Amino acid sequence: MEAADREDKMNNIYLIGFMGTGKTTVAKALAQKLNMDVMEMDDAIEAREGMDIPRIFQQRGEAWFRKVETDVLQEAAVRGNAVVSCGGGVPLKPENVAVMRKSGTVIMLSASPGEIYERVKESDRPLLKGNMNTDYIAGLMEKREGCYKAAADKEVETGGREISEIIQEIVQFCLQK
Repeated sequence: MEAADREDKMNNIYLIGFMGTGKTTVAKALAQKLNMDVMEMDDAIEAREGMDIPRIFQQRGEAWFRKVETDVLQEAAVRGNAVVSCGGGVPLKPENVAVMRKSGTVIMLSASPGEIYERVKESDRPLLKGNMNTDYIAGLMEKREGCYKAAADKEVETGGREISEIIQEIVQFCLQK
């Protein structure tokens, strides 16, 4: 890879993965370590729409939410120098994957269905409404896993690990690219 290509590729770091894998937590710590901006896509969507995500799903539907999600991702790509914590559905759209790959490095965070359940069981996640259990989570993860892995430059396990260890693995990978 030529130096110019490498510079373009390192513009942003996109964290993808299923809900509850630690994208928000890792994004904040990684951005601080690398002196980059941090962007939580869900927060940006809520600010833009003037309501929380469960209400967006309820009032405007998932298709609307996914459109706004793509718009926010494209803005992050143009802005640059950010660690972007992507919503779990971002890598399901090929156009989103193309945006991420063109403007940065894509890191997939992963954890077991049991670990994810423990992390999200007290939350209000629209896709888990009425299905807050490990079996449902495992099934949804299985449906999405292929898209996540195809989009990712690297997969990083977050279950049972210290944040510093996760950050170190990501930084080492980004420096080697």
